[in-house]
Amino acid sequence: MVKLVLLHKADSIYEDEPDVVYDFPRSYLKAVEQAVDDWIVYYEPVKAGPRGYFAVAKISRVIPKPCAEGRFLAMIEPGSFLPFDREVPRLLDGRPLEAALTEPDGTPKKGGAVQLAVRRLPEADFARIVNFGLPQDLERIEATRYDQPPAELAEGAELFERPVLERLIRRPYRDVVFRRKVRAAYGYRCAMSGLMLRNGGGRPEVQAAHIRPVESQGNDTVRNGLALSGTLHWMFDRGLISVAEDCETILVSHNKVPGDVVGRLLAPDGKLVRPEDARDAPHPENLRWHRENVFGRSLPEGPAPSLPA
Repeated sequence: MVKLVLLHKADSIYEDEPDVVYDFPRSYLKAVEQAVDDWIVYYEPVKAGPRGYFAVAKISRVIPKPCAEGRFLAMIEPGSFLPFDREVPRLLDGRPLEAALTEPDGTPKKGGAVQLAVRRLPEADFARIVNFGLPQDLERIEATRYDQPPAELAEGAELFERPVLERLIRRPYRDVVFRRKVRAAYGYRCAMSGLMLRNGGGRPEVQAAHIRPVESQGNDTVRNGLALSGTLHWMFDRGLISVAEDCETILVSHNKVPGDVVGRLLAPDGKLVRPEDARDAPHPENLRWHRENVFGRSLPEGPAPSLPA
């Protein structure tokens, strides 16, 4: 097995969906096959945008692309994709983060490996990039973001350092990354009510909802998330509300949700608030899964949260 850097451009001629599949030509087949069951880092080249290194994922298998001679698909392991909490720049203090792109004097190389869409990535370079994009102490950063840190943290308690790969699969850590990315994508505004509420300490009163749950092979990409208030999150998870095929009209199970509740909770136009970056918009397939598997089903046991006055 080997780790890789995979170049991704949103307007590429290749049909990539970073959290689902990576489309590539035969010239990279051997390298990608060697990376099956291992991790890759996604990279946005200079001409495509400013992001640099922006996510990690794991390749589960490689298959020929149907009806496309000489093209192949690297299938991403469901649930493995994780966006970086902070995008990692191409250069740090003027030096590349990849050894293969660095001249002996530390300056960036030109041409050659720099232009490859698939690059082998040594373990040390992989760990370095991930540690920049997904900080070891991210859970602590989030826990103390709006509140004073507990006394034991304020006194400089030592951070328990988890190995990089353990961090990438640890559910509590992934949940923190997902929550931070989704809420930020919507500007801390509820996607269904349009409201942006904060408590007295400045903490945003909006949650991050998975459209397709992780236990149902959903992933942690922003495109599988909606920023929702607590009440609407509860209703969404229980199939009382969903999003129509046009990816913007809010659907309501009217036989289960009283009309006055709809008027109090949802945006007047009945439309979904869009994220600030169009690339973060909910994926149509995730919304379809929710409509077909969650919307309108029988309500499970459990109390509903109180509605706002």
